[in-house]
Amino acid sequence: MTLHFGYGTNGLTDLRLDDAFGLLADLGYEGVGLTLDHMHLDPLAPDLAARTRHVARRLTALGLAVTIETGARYVLDPRRKHGPSLLDPDPEARASRTALLVRAVDVAADLGAHAVHCFSGITPPGAGEGDGATTTVAWQRLADALAPVLDAATRTGIPLAIEPEPGHLLATLADFHHLRTLLGDPEPLGLTLDIGHCQCLEPASPVDCVKDAAPWLRHVQIEDMCRGVHEHLPFGDGEIDFPPVLAALADADYRGLTVVELPRHSHAGPELARTSIEFLRKHSPSSR
Repeated sequence: MTLHFGYGTNGLTDLRLDDAFGLLADLGYEGVGLTLDHMHLDPLAPDLAARTRHVARRLTALGLAVTIETGARYVLDPRRKHGPSLLDPDPEARASRTALLVRAVDVAADLGAHAVHCFSGITPPGAGEGDGATTTVAWQRLADALAPVLDAATRTGIPLAIEPEPGHLLATLADFHHLRTLLGDPEPLGLTLDIGHCQCLEPASPVDCVKDAAPWLRHVQIEDMCRGVHEHLPFGDGEIDFPPVLAALADADYRGLTVVELPRHSHAGPELARTSIEFLRKHSPSSR
């Protein structure tokens, strides 16, 4: 089957959102990973509904599918990267992250998105006494904070796709399954699989990660990476052998977007968007 490639707007932050959509459509991308941020469909600014309707019309006109991503660095707190998180010791701070994710689900529903992406955040100090207690409290906080988001996902029919992120509480595929079990395996909870993160720290190969994750895949992010180094790299600058990975995604019958994730390369975003789609086309199963 043919994979559906997209590009993340967090790698095009020097472009207006309309211009980013036009660029990606012109390059032949089928979709976009839209990060809700102050420069791109700000989820906290006034008139969100009207702005979302404009985005929906633009995406439809260009024939672009969309997944909503929620990894904006400072959208909630201008002083703390990705803060507050779902694990914050302050209940009101946690609630603000939960509210943002619920809003993201509603935006996703209005746009007809494939899924809403999120991640756990790092375990903060003060989550409990001692390592074991800290971890237990952190997992319970995560489960409790996600409950309203999963309710919104059920209400709208938009899957929630949580991403294992290096350095976070939920860092690996094993951690995803721990959360899934803790929550009672809710139907709307799915997985964002970042192929680079598999190379970075998973014990299995990226190909085996795809195979193992296949039943829960709702969103895929893709970039190159080196073992043990969490740095998103353009294709060819890391260690990943991509043809088998892309073949595994196709074999898994994955029908969502596979989105290029280069959030620190916006200065070269248009050129990297061009070279990335050329690379993915060259190495995808349908081209061989």
